[in-house]
Amino acid sequence: MVKRIIIIGSGALLLVVLTFGRDAVSYVRTSAGYVKESIHHSVPIEFQIERARGMIKGLVPEVRKNMHVIAKEEVEVQRLEEQIAKATERLETERSQLIRLKSDMAGGKDSLRYAGRSYSRQQVRTDLANRFERYKTGEATLASLEQIHTARQRSLDAARQKLEGMLASKRQLQVEVENLEARLQMLAAARTTSEFQFDDSRLGRVKELIANLRTRLDVADKLISAESDFHGEIPLDAVAPENIVDQITEYFSEEGPQSDAVALD
Repeated sequence: MVKRIIIIGSGALLLVVLTFGRDAVSYVRTSAGYVKESIHHSVPIEFQIERARGMIKGLVPEVRKNMHVIAKEEVEVQRLEEQIAKATERLETERSQLIRLKSDMAGGKDSLRYAGRSYSRQQVRTDLANRFERYKTGEATLASLEQIHTARQRSLDAARQKLEGMLASKRQLQVEVENLEARLQMLAAARTTSEFQFDDSRLGRVKELIANLRTRLDVADKLISAESDFHGEIPLDAVAPENIVDQITEYFSEEGPQSDAVALD
């Protein structure tokens, strides 16, 4: 099966080469890039965010490894500092002894006594020379140790800065992932809200129906009022006004001459 796929792929590639000639490689690369980009955009954003979160968690072992290396180097630098301190103290003692022997030799005595024993001038001179060589060697060794300490301390400081930068970048990436997730949730909420499309035409029809019902009720109310106001015959129980002619005359007489004219007419 694998051989068949390889043969088909080779045949397709040969067809592309025969069709497009020298530009075949360019077409293949462009097509591969297009396919890769299409696949990338087809992956859900949620999956990509979760993938980013997993990649950030994957940085933890590397961070711990660097922390272990730094801790080990800190122990080595501290041990080197202790070694330098002991060497410095030893050189101070040797220096004081050299100065003492040199002062004794400058006195011109033939024999010198130290710790209850007497030594000839030549013995003291030989011991002084040996001590001086040993002191110079110790001094050179101390200088080398200090140079090593300076280099390792510089390397340790750089490693610490690198680790701090890595931790800061890790925290920043976590914040950015949380921000992306919050934006994704906002987009999802906005998308959900936009999916709720209310039918305004139905709402309009309901309003129109209610208006029609209100109109019908108003008309019915008017009809009831009209039926109570207009009658086909004189109601027997109603009391007719007394002397209606006098009431009209009195009414128009209160409005002046025009009323009198109307009354005369």
